[in-house]
Amino acid sequence: MSLSRLHLPNFQQCSSPLSSSLSLPPCFHVPCFQRRRPHTTWSSSIACCLPQQLQSVAVIEKNETSTSVLSERKVIRFGLPSKGRMAADTLDLLKDCQLLVKQVNPRQYVAEIPQVSNLSRDVNLIDTIYDKQAYVIVLLQLLLSLVQLSNMEVWFQRPKDIVRKLLSGDLDLGIVGFDTFSEYGLGNEDLIIVHDALGYGDCRLSLAIPNHGIFESINSLRELSQMLQWTASKPLRVATGFTHLGPKFMKDNGFVNVTFSTADGALEAAPAMGIADAILDLVSSGTTLKENNLKEIEGGVLLESQAVLVARRKSLVEQEDVRCRTKEILERFEAHLRAVDQFTVTAHMRGSSAEEVAGRVCSQPSLSGLEGPTISPVFCKHNGKVTPDYYAIVICVPKKAIYKSVQQLREVSCLTIID
Repeated sequence: MSLSRLHLPNFQQCSSPLSSSLSLPPCFHVPCFQRRRPHTTWSSSIACCLPQQLQSVAVIEKNETSTSVLSERKVIRFGLPSKGRMAADTLDLLKDCQLLVKQVNPRQYVAEIPQVSNLSRDVNLIDTIYDKQAYVIVLLQLLLSLVQLSNMEVWFQRPKDIVRKLLSGDLDLGIVGFDTFSEYGLGNEDLIIVHDALGYGDCRLSLAIPNHGIFESINSLRELSQMLQWTASKPLRVATGFTHLGPKFMKDNGFVNVTFSTADGALEAAPAMGIADAILDLVSSGTTLKENNLKEIEGGVLLESQAVLVARRKSLVEQEDVRCRTKEILERFEAHLRAVDQFTVTAHMRGSSAEEVAGRVCSQPSLSGLEGPTISPVFCKHNGKVTPDYYAIVICVPKKAIYKSVQQLREVSCLTIID
């Protein structure tokens, strides 16, 4: 999913609480996403108050089973994938958003709060501020950030366990793939997707069949369901790890005589070994399928997946700290995802005024930037006098539009272009 398809949350102030039955103070209302996915629909909202700066998070042992009740637990728990590419990409995203998780020992799944070790440096920094008001503001920000850091734990878990522990109340927030959320969330209304497009972990859950034999001429899900070979005594055999989504998908598409075998990993070998006729598995590029003489078919994609931020509804409703922290994380994610594919292009142009230069720039469709170009005079010294000789133009453009933007800047007579 490209950034152009992201539906990021809009934050707007409201005076009404999340629910008329709850006595919550006036706060910020964050409309969440109402996205239709195969077999499920989520629609919810989050009430958030203004947070302070969130710098980093702490981590505790993952092999520790929680027996605490939500009402007794004061610490916010954030579940992250413990292994694999999803885990690495999640840590990279958090780092890019200034939410640093530092693992001292991967076997222990324990991390420190890096800012604590820098406390003396920060105190020395504020000692250099002589303005009394600025000193107080910076000091309060430092203290508030330390308070917030002490109230969040990160638990490294298997993705499916993150979903299960969100349901049980042992976690408040989590990052998993949408496929995992759909399979293990079971459509439970207490789980909501807070951000549905974190920009990594892209894949699809797809049905694949052999590209030879009786399947050689089968190119669609409908054709597969109408094959006369499938009877009650000899059903279509599907190997999959998605034992909740798989049967529902096949039933919804008219399959009657079908059985499922549970398997994890290396599903591509199942048809060749004769233990399955088809597989339902996650596909990224499709290369592995081709190398194992398998093919995807029309209508066979169950869902598109990528990393999503998930929350427990009860935690959001009952705990103000969870709402505030969720809003803080959302704002950081949104800012990062909006900026990650944007590049700044600077150019110099001669003109009689900033307005005249802006008119020439805005006449080109690719030079409007996010909200319009920034035009400022560039001063040069001639014959002892300092005068604006030409103007600097700064625009933000998507990565894919850089070359076209440079071409259009040259068309309006820009002298120097720097990207």
